[in-house]
Amino acid sequence: MVTPIAIVAGVGPGTGAAVARRFAKAYPVVLMARNPDNYNSLVDEINKSGGKAIGISTDVSSSDSVKSAFGKIDQEFPGAGAAAAVFNASGRFARKPLLELTEEDMVASWEVSCKGAFLFSQSTLPLLLKTASDASTKYPPTLIFTGATASVKSNARMASFSTAKYAMRALSQSIAREFAPQGVHVAHAIIDGVIDIPRTKEWLKDMPPEAKISADGIAETYWNLHTQPKTTFTNEIDIRPMLEKW
Repeated sequence: MVTPIAIVAGVGPGTGAAVARRFAKAYPVVLMARNPDNYNSLVDEINKSGGKAIGISTDVSSSDSVKSAFGKIDQEFPGAGAAAAVFNASGRFARKPLLELTEEDMVASWEVSCKGAFLFSQSTLPLLLKTASDASTKYPPTLIFTGATASVKSNARMASFSTAKYAMRALSQSIAREFAPQGVHVAHAIIDGVIDIPRTKEWLKDMPPEAKISADGIAETYWNLHTQPKTTFTNEIDIRPMLEKW
């Protein structure tokens, strides 16, 4: 059997990188982001530590870009199925009053969080199904979507972001109901709180560490989802720090 791979879309210095490092302990990993600067150093880190990683510049909202990316995956890992696929990409965050939102603001969030998730799913599911059909597979192949508080609660001035995240959640539910009977574990994670990453270093700086979500903790949770047996699929999980108000 060809060793299955893990594919992570939306790799940056926070959650995406943490997920890539965790899954790279078990599988060759493919890292996707628009900007190669988001994955180049991580690819080097994983390869130097004994793992296998490649990075592919990908615009998940473009069908041509996604098709090209998966063509490169097939060239690099011919015949390989996928053990896991994680959609961590997120659309533009526009916090504006509704009457100030532009059509571009509204579409930009949907283009990534919904259309991008759809294109990624269509491309990864054949690879996940290939792994599901192999009796020697250790864990069920897994497709995970990174959601947010906005996936289930739409606050004022959050119309563009939340409608896109709601749509991604609906997409994940539909895929789960269709593909779970075929052996693919589909999960949606509601990340409810501020993630402790370089960009949020100054946020909540007067609060203790338990006020932010650990990116490594999210990655470990995703790995735990991946290792669940076919008798115990979690299709939605919410993750928040101890001090989050909810």
